[in-house]
Amino acid sequence: MAQIRHISKIPNDDYTQHIYTAYDIQNKEETITEIENNLTGIKTFDWNIGVIFGGSGSGKTSILKTMGELADATFDPQKALVSNFDWLTPDAACKLLSSMGLSSVPCWLRPFHTLSNGEQYRAMLAYKVGKAKPGETILIDEYTSVVDRDVAKAMSNALQKYIRRENKKIILASCHFDIMEWLRPDWTYSPMKGRLDRATRLRQRPPITLQIVRCRYETWSLFKQYHYLTHDLNKSAVCFLALWNDKPVAFSATLPFPHGNIKNGRRMSRLVTLPDYQGLGIGPRLNDYIVQLYATEGYNVYVKTSNTLLWARYDKYPDKWKLTTSVDESRVHDTEWFENQREGDAKGILGYRQAVTKTYKYIGPPSDDDTSIIKFKTEVYRDVAQNQISLF
Repeated sequence: MAQIRHISKIPNDDYTQHIYTAYDIQNKEETITEIENNLTGIKTFDWNIGVIFGGSGSGKTSILKTMGELADATFDPQKALVSNFDWLTPDAACKLLSSMGLSSVPCWLRPFHTLSNGEQYRAMLAYKVGKAKPGETILIDEYTSVVDRDVAKAMSNALQKYIRRENKKIILASCHFDIMEWLRPDWTYSPMKGRLDRATRLRQRPPITLQIVRCRYETWSLFKQYHYLTHDLNKSAVCFLALWNDKPVAFSATLPFPHGNIKNGRRMSRLVTLPDYQGLGIGPRLNDYIVQLYATEGYNVYVKTSNTLLWARYDKYPDKWKLTTSVDESRVHDTEWFENQREGDAKGILGYRQAVTKTYKYIGPPSDDDTSIIKFKTEVYRDVAQNQISLF
């Protein structure tokens, strides 16, 4: 079994002499730390994710340093976050950030130093992972040490999906064990035990149970800065909030169609997941849940969005979502919802904005849950019985 030995000379003085006397220290010249480094076994099987875990001072960082240079990230304070990923195309940079669970467009446009701790950590992780050369093992120290534990879980889930999809190799050093079920590493190593343990990828992620409640219009203030287009929200919107472990994580709002131009029509007006909780599918699942409740009450529900991630999700389930309208900078495709998109605008649909958009109609099954949450107005979200949905 290999060992790492750290030897440090002791600068002697009256204080160190006091320690020698009080604790009967014999070696007064140097301190010696020995760390078990038994990771040769990882060369004998295929893997993508490894975790070195243990408390502070257990030798995690020392072992990482024997394996190569620790990944680093540097951000230009004069540039928008996304512009720091200039070795990639703009589209690839956006996809990389989204893959790390940082899919908030407003965050991409801000300088790194203006982001929250959780946003900064995901940005650094995206930078380090994206910058790795082909075939290089990515080495990350102090993984999730500075973020909220629920944020760490969301981040770990996003990271493991990206690493496996891209078939990369990454080794993370962490003092936290609560991330293991979300990372689902192929192997773990404890320096204190000196033992390499292989893991199975068949184990499932823990379930996420969301509490869905009606909320006041003012709740939008927690989420509006993260909407990719606007801070505005029509005050007649019916608003919903998703909580995870009693923390607000996502917001959704619906509106009727103006002028009654769709019978029993309802449109999803806003959908925002806080950046710290992106990458878990919370937003789309919240949206689906609300849409199903409206469908149960006989509503025709539509979603119009420029978010390509939502396009991919809706296209994946043609039995639930039907593409009705597609608009880009050069053309309009006439479909069943074309005339209804005008919403009283004399310029028509092309007068909205020059952006690629798609509109989907929900055609899936209704919900089996109680629909009172969409019917009755409440003053504060905790005043209403909380509906629950489970992810995964």
